[in-house]
Amino acid sequence: MITCCNLLCGAVAVFLATQNCFAYAFLFILAGAFFDFFDGMVARKLGVSGPLGIQMDSLADDITFGLAPAMMVFCFLKPIIGWWALIALLMAAFSALRLGKFNIDERQHFGFIGLATPANAIFWGGICSMPYALTAPTWMPWTLLAITLLSDYLLVCEIPFFSFKSQDRSWKANKIRYIFLIGCVILIGFAVWEAVRYEQTVFVLFSGTACILWYVIINLIFHKQL
Repeated sequence: MITCCNLLCGAVAVFLATQNCFAYAFLFILAGAFFDFFDGMVARKLGVSGPLGIQMDSLADDITFGLAPAMMVFCFLKPIIGWWALIALLMAAFSALRLGKFNIDERQHFGFIGLATPANAIFWGGICSMPYALTAPTWMPWTLLAITLLSDYLLVCEIPFFSFKSQDRSWKANKIRYIFLIGCVILIGFAVWEAVRYEQTVFVLFSGTACILWYVIINLIFHKQL
């Protein structure tokens, strides 16, 4: 039931994207991430985990974290660059490939190989929630389209990315994670400050994009230690 709530959030996000309600679509992606975080935990606590849940989880994730952000980017860019924006829909296919690889890869119990689909969805959800992204120079929409291809690559690449599945909470074992969290606190704090300063709550949503960008950077810097 919780996994289906994740899927339904993704379906609503897709619909809202087609209506150009990008900030609300992003909020439903975040709600889907909330359900995705707790469904496995609840299933294990209740003793009802099984192969069906594993398959349902991936199917729901591809809707919420694959199709929904892909549709957001497509609907966001199409008025500016036309049907070239269809390239953004490749994100849904690469997300499905990422999730399929995760299901059969025994190396990903305590970390990720490639960027996780929720992180990718949060990155794009934040960008599409900022209307200022399209008021920049004319090359900006094309740059965003090119970055979708880069994020497609990061989803399926062999670069290790850390997760928070760690039983050891010491600084030595989790230095990279703690550095990441400290950076996120700074970024979110700055976003809240800007939101209050300019009375624009979208700055808070964009902080998600900033945190994911920081996540990618810190993993690329320290990937040999992961």
